[in-house]
Amino acid sequence: QVQLVESGGGLVQAGGSLRLSCAASGSIFSINAMAWYRQAPGKQRELVAAIRTGGATNYADSVKGRFTISGDNANNMVYLQMNSLKPEDTAVYYCSILVTTTARVTMSSWGKGTLVTVSS
Repeated sequence: QVQLVESGGGLVQAGGSLRLSCAASGSIFSINAMAWYRQAPGKQRELVAAIRTGGATNYADSVKGRFTISGDNANNMVYLQMNSLKPEDTAVYYCSILVTTTARVTMSSWGKGTLVTVSS
């Protein structure tokens, strides 16, 4: 019902920047919250950043001051600007949204992920 497609991942040197994008499509009536998660090799998936209706955001301590999440509800997009990247930021980054569908069902959806590799 709701599909997410991430883009913008790639290889970057430490200290560099990347901007991830996530496009949502499908039977979306409204977006309640958007988030980015990441999963590094051998580690559990963790929340990186989230933004809720109204604009309230929260970030993992490890990315505060370096990453910025933003959303464009009108176009069903969510972004993650990543600056001052570190090798430990290397992971597959996943987009997730909480939506109310046109059938007035609240559900969460996940993208398939985009790989970010930061070289030292």
